[in-house]
Amino acid sequence: MKLLRVGTAGAERPALLDADGVLRDLSGVVADIDGTLLADDAALARVRAAADAGELPALEAAGVRIGPPLGRIGKVVCIGLNYHDHARETGAEPPAEPVVFLKAADTVIGPNDTVLVPRGSVKTDWEVELAVVIGRTARYLDSAADALAHVAGYAVAHDVSEREFQIERGGTWDKGKNCETFNPLGPWLVTADEVRDPQDLALRLWVNGELKQDGTTAEQIFPVGEVVRYVSHFMTLYPGDVINTGTPAGVAMGHPDPKPYLRAGDVVELEITGLGRQRQQLGRA
Repeated sequence: MKLLRVGTAGAERPALLDADGVLRDLSGVVADIDGTLLADDAALARVRAAADAGELPALEAAGVRIGPPLGRIGKVVCIGLNYHDHARETGAEPPAEPVVFLKAADTVIGPNDTVLVPRGSVKTDWEVELAVVIGRTARYLDSAADALAHVAGYAVAHDVSEREFQIERGGTWDKGKNCETFNPLGPWLVTADEVRDPQDLALRLWVNGELKQDGTTAEQIFPVGEVVRYVSHFMTLYPGDVINTGTPAGVAMGHPDPKPYLRAGDVVELEITGLGRQRQQLGRA
């Protein structure tokens, strides 16, 4: 299923995109698309049954805002330097273990909402990423296969980063990763049963129409199942938590000088096979 949330920010309603590309209203079946729903097999079965029976009313799609496909996110866990080609372009050694950091859940916005360049920023960068959404509580998982059974679905994430804040201002990466609007998510949450192989997905990103990133999840150093298993040994993952699994080569930081960092007015578009497409215009904070 392709689950999404539509409407004004803070007042989104649950919806479903059917096989014919028609937007369907889910508000008569579930209250929201969140961890509570993803952990409830019976509720998900009701959604599937209503969709299969043609019982969901159509929604007018023209002009409607698409919000983040997931409400009440508990935490956003991110994996750094998780692609062989990205590690090479940054001059870093591939890590021996996953590099883990956190993004605040309030950085998450809709896939087409405005991304704000922070005040004082000179190195705002782009990163297309595969987001994993947790559907079952995960702690101390034994295997990658077991970990994949705890995944509810997948989405497109844009892990926007301010490199000067991240690298040159001291401390950990938090300052460059948690600026407002720095995690567009969506358009859809695609349930795990519709993603045949999370290690066989193409990721692409354009800036002002120019292709900048053109990668594949096959390049991941730590595959999705291993990432979920590993993280579960350091923190409990709950339904509705999100893991951004890293970005392929092609970020601004990896370009030769002068590096083409983002500025207000730039347009970024990104997509992942089967998971939809995002488009953001950059504004000023």
